[in-house]
Amino acid sequence: MSAPRYWREANIRYNLIATECETCKRVYFPARVVCPYCHRRSIGKMKSVKLPQEGKVFSYTIVHDPHPDYKLQTPYVLALVDLNGVKVLGQVVDCRPEDIAIEKKVKVCFRKLTEDGNAGIIHYGYKFRILEKGEFDLGGNL
Repeated sequence: MSAPRYWREANIRYNLIATECETCKRVYFPARVVCPYCHRRSIGKMKSVKLPQEGKVFSYTIVHDPHPDYKLQTPYVLALVDLNGVKVLGQVVDCRPEDIAIEKKVKVCFRKLTEDGNAGIIHYGYKFRILEKGEFDLGGNL
């Protein structure tokens, strides 16, 4: 199987995969091997769960003085997004900073982050975009 095909077909590549402790039912993102609440009781009892594609902005900040690698993107929005009770931190893209607000509905999207040299292996990461009125996801696919 080619590297690009493997990358596209791997379940974790274009989904937000968290783990749920089968003992206490807490959900963690990023995924964990051991529940920080149950400790040893959770060993072997952490199952993968797919987080929803849509959520609401819980809190946010607008970055004006970034790391030098992100200087050309300023100002940009970082938001804490509530995905059905699980809080996920991510950049909100394709919007002006003044468009963001608490409780604003957002959707996960995946964007190119970097490319590995001449091999051309592209690394993608998750971000969020504001859902327009009347927009909804058919079948959970991006």
